[in-house]
Amino acid sequence: MSTNNTLEIVKATASVAISRRAQNPVILDLRELDCFTDYFAIFSGISDVQVEGITDAILEELEEKWNQKPWHREGAQKADWILLDYVDFVVHIFLDERRSYYSLERLWGEAPHVELPEIEGMPILDEHEEYDEDEMVLGLITADGEGQS
Repeated sequence: MSTNNTLEIVKATASVAISRRAQNPVILDLRELDCFTDYFAIFSGISDVQVEGITDAILEELEEKWNQKPWHREGAQKADWILLDYVDFVVHIFLDERRSYYSLERLWGEAPHVELPEIEGMPILDEHEEYDEDEMVLGLITADGEGQS
């Protein structure tokens, strides 16, 4: 897979995760580092149900629109950290507490961050914003952070 195509796929992955209300989305460019893959895409969910939902949406998008299936998958039983290894990139979907514990962004702190795709009407939530868990899981938060009527 070409590097440009890989980056397009990783950004499509981020778009899907963000559309499923993933928190703290990050794409790390590992190409200049001595690493086994080119990119890490890292996302958080606030519940195991949301982590599974983000994962399922990514799997479906990449298979249907990009003809990509993961070479390896881990963590589906517990859903606190699901890893999807596509060889040229690895997707990590964490339960928020687990992500803080492993702190991949700190471990790979030298890696530059890739600009995230913007999705109209979808807020990109970071660790400093607080929302009601039920509103997040059910998608009741709008782009301005307000609840829908």
